[in-house]
Amino acid sequence: MQTLNDEVKKACNILIQGGIILYPTDTVWGIGCDATNEEAVAKICQIKQRADHKSFIILLDTTAKLDYYVEDFPEIALDLIELSEKPLTIIYSNGKHLANNLIADDGSVGIRITKEDFSAQLCRQLKKPLVSTSANISGEAAPRNFSEIASGILQAVDYVVDYRRNEKTQFVPSSIIKLGKNAQVEIIRK
Repeated sequence: MQTLNDEVKKACNILIQGGIILYPTDTVWGIGCDATNEEAVAKICQIKQRADHKSFIILLDTTAKLDYYVEDFPEIALDLIELSEKPLTIIYSNGKHLANNLIADDGSVGIRITKEDFSAQLCRQLKKPLVSTSANISGEAAPRNFSEIASGILQAVDYVVDYRRNEKTQFVPSSIIKLGKNAQVEIIRK
């Protein structure tokens, strides 16, 4: 069996080459790629059969990197992240330094700080954010653990991470909020 470090290295090599991985996150299993690679983001849209104008969530390993990917970063976000009892995705108004097809038409981008071992180490080793979208065809239910992932998804990615495959925990998606002007908070998903 591969160690966590071995799996991170393998996945990172695939991402550097523009590949797509299936990997565990702090919520559901995700389909991911380098969030700065437009071609890789387009491949994920094809795999999920999703319209390319819809944006994806990205993962970072630390709040220290947020201001590099968000213009006019609102300080209240740090408090919200720290106080949240479950994984929290925040939609920020002006994304930057990311693949153009990853940022929504209005310029916004959804970012979550992952505290899960594999995804956090992968972000650190890649030195870039990761796309994190549920491992399902668009419109279908998100798999709650690895055993629920459809064979078509497993076959469509370039690498399936071995780490945490046997867990039977029923994971759920993150909460999502949108931060507006004057630190206005809109709840998108509880």
